[in-house]
Amino acid sequence: MASGLIDAHLHVVDFLQEGDGLTRLLRAMDGAAVERAVIFGMPLQKKWNGFDPIEPHYYLDDDAHCYYYAYTDQLVLDALNDLDVSQRQRFAPLICGFNPTDRHGVDHIERLLARSNIWRGVGEVLLRHDELSHLTLEETARANHPALEPVYRLCADRGLPLLLHQNSSSEAHQGGYLYLHELQEALERHRDLTVVWSHCGLSRRLWQSNYHVMVEGMLVDHPNLLVDASWIAYDEAMCSQGQLRAEWLELIERHCHRFMIGSDLIGHFASLAPTLARYKPLLEALSEPARELVARGNAARVFFGEGKA
Repeated sequence: MASGLIDAHLHVVDFLQEGDGLTRLLRAMDGAAVERAVIFGMPLQKKWNGFDPIEPHYYLDDDAHCYYYAYTDQLVLDALNDLDVSQRQRFAPLICGFNPTDRHGVDHIERLLARSNIWRGVGEVLLRHDELSHLTLEETARANHPALEPVYRLCADRGLPLLLHQNSSSEAHQGGYLYLHELQEALERHRDLTVVWSHCGLSRRLWQSNYHVMVEGMLVDHPNLLVDASWIAYDEAMCSQGQLRAEWLELIERHCHRFMIGSDLIGHFASLAPTLARYKPLLEALSEPARELVARGNAARVFFGEGKA
């Protein structure tokens, strides 16, 4: 597998706002041949209800709700400030701790940008997201929500990429892409905004046999869109049970300047090396130029500013 990977999708804390810390992450990165990482907190905190005897650690552990937790960005900032300059340069931190259904949400982003120039973008913004949407206190977040309009304008004006989790459909709706129009509307209104679509819009139980056709259509129609192939997008759609699907390989080769890979680990990093090793069949099957772009080049350009004028 190619050395010098960039992990383009990594949460440094979990749903309890806890994590192993960036020093351990750096050690894990060194052990996994990861050059740099795009990092962010977790915009939601899992509630521990008074009547539940066992503390939940993941959003699916029980039916308790989650709520927006703005301090997650401060946790990321504090952890980065504890590192030396050379260590900090290995990370591209993103702002995520705002409520995407609140028109005041953009104020949170502006305050953090005014406070530090360390931020490299916004995300992961959790919008349509299987059971997590149902468990989150507040109205359902979606890509075309009015509260996100000023966020999109701010990011476009400042050249900040935006990492969005927006499911393409509902697990109960298998006849098409129920929520795809929400992302399409946002992309069409903000063609100067760089958007990275988490997991190609996939989540649990959403895979369809022709899903790659829809993804290619989105990439063709929206030149400002990139995708990350992390989590279920890779495990269930692209490379199920270690078998790389030919149609996905061909798609990624054709649009190699639009795909990234990531671990999607959540606060704990012992499994970083085996998680990223899953991409070995894909990276080895790609041409050398495509492999370089998918493994590191696209993330370096979008989140670290390499190759930009």
